[in-house]
Amino acid sequence: MTLPLHYSDEVAAARENGAPIVALESTIITHGMPFPQNVETARAVETVIRDNGAVPATIAVLEGRLHIGLNDTQLDALGQAQGVAKLSRADMAACIATGGTGATTVAATMIAAHLAGISVFATGGIGGVHRGAENSFDISADLQELSKTPVTVVAAGAKAILDLPKTLEVLETLGVPVIAYGQDSFPAFWSRISDLAAPLRMDSAEQIASAAITRAQMGLEGGQLVANPIPVEAEIPREVITPVIEEALTAAETEGISAKQVTPYLLDRIFHATDGASLAANISLVKNNAELASKIARALAKA
Repeated sequence: MTLPLHYSDEVAAARENGAPIVALESTIITHGMPFPQNVETARAVETVIRDNGAVPATIAVLEGRLHIGLNDTQLDALGQAQGVAKLSRADMAACIATGGTGATTVAATMIAAHLAGISVFATGGIGGVHRGAENSFDISADLQELSKTPVTVVAAGAKAILDLPKTLEVLETLGVPVIAYGQDSFPAFWSRISDLAAPLRMDSAEQIASAAITRAQMGLEGGQLVANPIPVEAEIPREVITPVIEEALTAAETEGISAKQVTPYLLDRIFHATDGASLAANISLVKNNAELASKIARALAKA
């Protein structure tokens, strides 16, 4: 049996015409921001992709149907829905099979994008190795997915609340190319640079597209992570954001927050501690990633 994919009219037309398509996740809508800001941001990111010559495909499971691209009505409904599941590799199939509604994480979006023949995906930041993982074993499924599924993921690095050195170590062990765009330092989500050197550097969308094509020609499994630094005007410097992150991590440990609840808890606490500056930075970096992803998708389409 072939899994039915439900394409929006815009994505269906793009597929028929061979136009470049950029996948987008949906957890940013359901678990990242309140309504209506979540829907406004989702639409703004889609507009950036269109303005840069590609077609956006926001991915979600709605009542057991895997949607590749959402229309305005579906986007509004998802933005206001309650009790939406947060889907990764482990529970995506179960949600579809039982007729559920779920928003896709990085891992789940990569899976769906690959099923739909979409090879580029723009997000905010990937998941990774959580601090204290040597005791909790809390490591995001995003890292394994990058080693399995041939999708180029454009992100502002890994979320800064994570253990970035361990995240890079795991990505290296899994054989995932980590490419910093236009700089030698691995970006740290809200901050443009970290004290970690990027494993690879590329300075153009064409180089990144060529790397993806070469991996496929060599029969190498998995995708590649493009770490795109947040725009200068939107960044929160490390010396400002680091104490805020440390306080949030301490509070999460004190309150016994664990598993899938950790990231939403930390992001909410950091949002309030920065008087909303972290959310403004999030929106800016996602748009920036969408622009670069569109350029990579166009380069792949041309190739």
